[in-house]
Amino acid sequence: MENYIVSARKYRPSTFNNVVGQKSLTTTLKNAILNNKLAHAYLFSGPRGVGKTSCARIFAKTINCMNLTGDGEACNACESCISFNEQRSLNIHELDAASNNSVDDIRTLIDQVRIPPQIGKYKVYIIDEVHMLSQQAFNAFLKTLEEPPKYAIFILATTEKQKVLATILSRCQIYDFTRISIADMVEHLQYVASNENITAEPEALNVIAQKADGGMRDALSVFDQVASYTSGNISYLSVIENLNVLDYEYHFRITEALLNGEIRSCLLLLNEILEKGFDGQHFITGLAAHFRDLLVCRDESTLVLLEVGASIRDRYKEMAKQCPEQLLFKAIELANQCDLNYRDSRNKRLLLELTLIQLCQLREAGQTTPDDKKKMIRPIPDFSSSEKTTEPQPKAPTASISPNPQANEPPASIPTNLSRTPKTTSLKSLIKEQETTIQPVIQETLEQSNPFNEKDLIRYWDVYAETIEEKAHLKNTMINCKPVLLDNFHFEVRVHNPAQKEELLSSSPDLLKLLRAKLKNDLIKIHIHIDEKIEKKIAYTSTEKFEFLNNINPLLSKLVDEFDLVVD
Repeated sequence: MENYIVSARKYRPSTFNNVVGQKSLTTTLKNAILNNKLAHAYLFSGPRGVGKTSCARIFAKTINCMNLTGDGEACNACESCISFNEQRSLNIHELDAASNNSVDDIRTLIDQVRIPPQIGKYKVYIIDEVHMLSQQAFNAFLKTLEEPPKYAIFILATTEKQKVLATILSRCQIYDFTRISIADMVEHLQYVASNENITAEPEALNVIAQKADGGMRDALSVFDQVASYTSGNISYLSVIENLNVLDYEYHFRITEALLNGEIRSCLLLLNEILEKGFDGQHFITGLAAHFRDLLVCRDESTLVLLEVGASIRDRYKEMAKQCPEQLLFKAIELANQCDLNYRDSRNKRLLLELTLIQLCQLREAGQTTPDDKKKMIRPIPDFSSSEKTTEPQPKAPTASISPNPQANEPPASIPTNLSRTPKTTSLKSLIKEQETTIQPVIQETLEQSNPFNEKDLIRYWDVYAETIEEKAHLKNTMINCKPVLLDNFHFEVRVHNPAQKEELLSSSPDLLKLLRAKLKNDLIKIHIHIDEKIEKKIAYTSTEKFEFLNNINPLLSKLVDEFDLVVD
């Protein structure tokens, strides 16, 4: 029986032309080879499964090829290419830094660098997952990476470039690999399916490509899984069943119910989805993406952003015509808000149902949510306006006696000219005239600025300190470092070290909230400084503690040197 080889290995690219979705990078590498402008170190970074290690191997094979083709590809016929294809080439060395990340592993590699190649011009060292190297290994590698022999080329591959030392990055040419587009993955999957005599619907391959999230290796692995499940006949229904993917049909049915305002239909569809075992957050994120796809379908210029199959694309375009843009904007906003609140919600199902109810009300409310109505600030109407009744009003006396002398005065928060508006003025015109007058009054009432003294400030400072029993370090800091009142309701706190400053800064929003509420002053601000006179008196970090103990007992330094210890 012939050994089975998974598609991710069987169809791994062997030339630059076979690399999927990285055209600009492969073209740059081929031109560098043709023009003989090779760097001594490269860094390939990007998500998993996008071709970093494959490109490194192709590059290593191509620069040692004895008969390059006209477009910069390896011939696959010379002795160097054959030895590489048979995995017996002595010019290419691979190191997995995830499992070989010590100083000794790097020293072994450096010793190999000193031996020149026997066949070909270059020795290539590929270090995969280079960000996993230890700090000491990076330091041991620096000098060799900066000034290697002329025949040595290093190719570093990583999925987390931000974890690589800046001193390493500065010595490399950096190539950023991008996620592979769905269109490119579908095209490659169709090629694999035709070679393997597997029938596959385009919509099914599209779902597989979306599931892979930009990684070709993941897409081929899922393809093999679905091909085994369907015995070589991959259909859309079999893919969504095997991969537990929510069908497009549910999204279209819910959208139709929303447009018709059918709340009960939406709730029943949600119940059906949850009973099939789909996660609620997966459903709401899919619905938000569905609304986004409908939005991009409304304009031909943004239609290129829709990454679905041809048949479903036509259905999206048809439904998008029924959905006003304002409705889609609000729908995306509501679905996204539900997604953000889902993790913290105690009744997750109720949150989903409430979101669907709000979505159903968008069409009836003229694409305005209830929350938006609450946020609207309306001017205060003049209830003495004659618009209340059309009956003639009795003539007011010239003078009146009121038991309360202030009863006839306008409220302090309302401009006095509002109360002197003529009786014949309509409510609509009144609102228009007073719109600019009332807005500053509302703003003034939002901020409080009551005066207070330093004694009151310290009293409520101590009140907050008593409420943080679980944060012992912060409580100690607040007990030992009291605030000093400055001008303009600002106050200053002097702490002993950076760690105390960091702790106090992280808790300052809650602290300021309490102080502003208790002191009735919204202008209170805090300034935190490190007192340089006492900063070094407290040994807070590991290094400071070691220095403190070493001053007491100098033999500690000898112990560290003899056993090659590191103080972290």
